[in-house]
Amino acid sequence: MKLRHHSKIIYAVWAILLVACAMALWNGRWSVAFVSIATLGLSLLPEVVVRRFNVRLPVSFYIAITLFLFATLFLGEVFDFYERYWWWDVLLHGGSAMGFGLLGLIFVLLLFEGDRYAAPPLALAIIAFSVAMTIGALWEVFEFAMDQSFGMNMQKSGLVDTMWDLIVDAIGATAGATAGFLYLKGRERRGASRLIGEFVNLNRRLFRKFR
Repeated sequence: MKLRHHSKIIYAVWAILLVACAMALWNGRWSVAFVSIATLGLSLLPEVVVRRFNVRLPVSFYIAITLFLFATLFLGEVFDFYERYWWWDVLLHGGSAMGFGLLGLIFVLLLFEGDRYAAPPLALAIIAFSVAMTIGALWEVFEFAMDQSFGMNMQKSGLVDTMWDLIVDAIGATAGATAGFLYLKGRERRGASRLIGEFVNLNRRLFRKFR
């Protein structure tokens, strides 16, 4: 938990969730209380994962995960941002796809123990893109299954909503894969590419062949 303790942003999100949960319980709004607690619990989950696999995450990773969960579950569901703002879903889909693209590249680097010359950067970038798109496609399958099984409306307008989600996923995945490509080529050390460098530097023992 040490890394997270340096982030006032995460503290602020946790405080909002706790206050919202308390107010919801006081007013008998059980669904809001549940979403607030669920969001808080999921934001703590990365700590469990990194302890289980003995890896370290940069503060920026924790912030990104916490804000994404807060925006998706709390703002999206409790305050109905998905219906209020047409661009909310686009923003989150694109951001998550970019994140999954970066995670895909990090995963491949882990397999090669950080050897950036084990495969061409373009090939690794394509793999990262594929990982992000696969996760995006599986999410659309999940939405379809929930709609068909429980009568929900996660797909909104059906095929049109699904296709736009996949298009946005492709754009985000391309951005993430491009950031990874630039990192591998040593051309970029800012923005999304910097996140990869931070993870590698914090987990050098997992990237023994990194040069």
